[in-house]
Amino acid sequence: MTNDKKKMKQLVAAIERGEGDDKKTFWTRIGVAFENRDGSYNLRFDFIPARLDATTVQLRDFEAKEREKEAA
Repeated sequence: MTNDKKKMKQLVAAIERGEGDDKKTFWTRIGVAFENRDGSYNLRFDFIPARLDATTVQLRDFEAKEREKEAA
């Protein structure tokens, strides 16, 4: 694995739907983030949620399975 892959993170959108006990959170990968030398990040969006007021965008580490998919 190259040093660049270690600095790559995924962008995910969390959208809550439903009411009460039926409320569920749906996760969608919407892009990637690359760490710069100064610790800041460049964000590349593949998709931007239409309702940003109802969506939380998170910056997350890749899980092992996600890293394997990226390497393929």
